[in-house]
Amino acid sequence: MRAPIAVWRLLRLSLHILHGLALIALRFDSLTKPQRQHHIQWWSRKTLRLLGVELQLRGQGRPGAKLVVANHVSWLDIAAMHAVLPEARFVSKAELKHWPIVGMLVVGVNTLFIERSSKRDALRVVHQTAEALQVGDTVAVFPEGTTGPGPEPLPFHANLLQAAIATEMPIQPVVLRWHEPGERFSTTARFVGDMTLVRSLWSVASAQGLAIEIQILSAHGSAHADRRALAERLRGEIAEALA
Repeated sequence: MRAPIAVWRLLRLSLHILHGLALIALRFDSLTKPQRQHHIQWWSRKTLRLLGVELQLRGQGRPGAKLVVANHVSWLDIAAMHAVLPEARFVSKAELKHWPIVGMLVVGVNTLFIERSSKRDALRVVHQTAEALQVGDTVAVFPEGTTGPGPEPLPFHANLLQAAIATEMPIQPVVLRWHEPGERFSTTARFVGDMTLVRSLWSVASAQGLAIEIQILSAHGSAHADRRALAERLRGEIAEALA
């Protein structure tokens, strides 16, 4: 019974993705920032709904410019966070922009890209992030640098936190917990190891009762903070919320 449901969900998702691509190609340049955010939120929420994912929200994002820091489990994390924080510009690995279809979508929503293996490129992205924060943007990062299994976040890299410290912008931690019936931490949503995007997409589309809980924690000041100590503190808060 799950296979027909998965096929139906993926067919509808394909049409939704084509709609998103058309929207970016034909209309985004003429839209105001609030209008773009409205469409991003609508598209992201519908993406989750079409895949049968229930969205659960606890807390509220701080208004204005901020650096959002979250744990990372699934390739769907960006859509889930855009469903509640449509103003966020994500920092993502550079190879993402070369993925079929997905690349066009993430480029279209003004993503910042980083070469994870290059310290020089990390410095460039820190400057870009600081500039974005200074003009009033919200930037979102996954400090683990990769996806993890879910129950406990991987160690946080501190480099990108420097952008908030240098500009004295607040940092807002966000906790992502994918779950499903019988599993407090969903194994279906995990995108780890040798899992391919196609295999993961089929697994998610086949699931029954898959949900993501997004908990937005209180924002922190960042002025004069030590970035490594701040990274440990943020990781600890997210780990405690997951526990």
